[in-house]
Amino acid sequence: MRNNIFGFSFLLFAVFMISTAFTSSKINDFESDSKSLALIKALEKTNGGWKSLSKLKDVEYLYTYNDLSKKAKDISIERYIFNGEHSWADYKTDHAVNVMPGVAGAVKQCYMDGKAEITLDGKQVTDPKAIGGTAFLRSANYYWFTMMYKLDDPGTINKYLGTETVNGIAYDKVSLTYENTGKDADDEYILYFNPKTHLVDQFYFSLPAFGINTPIIRMELEYEKMKGVYIATKRKGYFPNEKGEYNLSGIYTSSNIKFKNKFKKADFAL
Repeated sequence: MRNNIFGFSFLLFAVFMISTAFTSSKINDFESDSKSLALIKALEKTNGGWKSLSKLKDVEYLYTYNDLSKKAKDISIERYIFNGEHSWADYKTDHAVNVMPGVAGAVKQCYMDGKAEITLDGKQVTDPKAIGGTAFLRSANYYWFTMMYKLDDPGTINKYLGTETVNGIAYDKVSLTYENTGKDADDEYILYFNPKTHLVDQFYFSLPAFGINTPIIRMELEYEKMKGVYIATKRKGYFPNEKGEYNLSGIYTSSNIKFKNKFKKADFAL
């Protein structure tokens, strides 16, 4: 279960080696907060912010989750309603990575008002692990799609970490975590803001739910602008090996994106 998200294992040595790369000297908290807020506001000015995304009401798209290490894919039709953060998906054939791998049949998932449901060939699945995995994946997929519009949500904590040059670009780095979530350990992100485009080109993150408590997984983003908003239509995930070297572990693409489908909660019921 621990490696299902990317199918790539690594050693504690790599965790230590990579995590030390983020121990930059911080300036005082007040200045850190103002710098991180300015970077997020510049991003929102570029991508339109949550108001622009929420005006589009809902979305449907084809999501291809390509796990390169397993040579397997999850392919789903994803649907979200932004008001209420309702999430739904239909895996007609391909679900060999994170969604009941090894089990044949069409799978549907939904997550509404804190309740997850899953069906296999139209029949309710009652296995607690399958339901728990559904709750995690429905929330995660929704978050990946909307992430750049939620960086200053209530409960987020942002700190400026200075700059780091990557491929000739001097990125501004911002840490992002959360408070008062009730979790034993909260997700943590290190965001790299492009000073020219104001978009986040890459970030590192942790996955405490899967035992990865340090932000060492790298995600690189490619955007497309549509309906006035920027959507990360291609993401590339990298894991470190035992030497601390990063290897491409997965490619995740969103295509055939359609907004304003007039979805209602009742449409997501299984």
